[in-house]
Amino acid sequence: MPTATELRELDDDELETRLDEYRREMLNLRFQLATGQLDNYARLNDAKRNVARVLTVLRDREIALAEGRDAGPVFLERPVRPARPVREAVVDDTEDTEDTEDTEET
Repeated sequence: MPTATELRELDDDELETRLDEYRREMLNLRFQLATGQLDNYARLNDAKRNVARVLTVLRDREIALAEGRDAGPVFLERPVRPARPVREAVVDDTEDTEDTEDTEET
């Protein structure tokens, strides 16, 4: 399943080709669903999401062209979001004083 970042790196012709492939896959999966041959229903949702991703990238480029921005493929050299900071473990340094008091009294 391609991510939106991967799809943004493709040119418009390749996106149109992928859109046709995903729509054809969705059609085949719907036929399998209707005939009772579809084993994994999640594949149908994945195909729908793939179509939506491609259409979103194409629409983003269309809007960018209308606004006069560069709408070609986007090649990202850094991660989309920064890495999460490493959380330090909290160590409890307090000692249990109840046990030591009991041994001193006897």
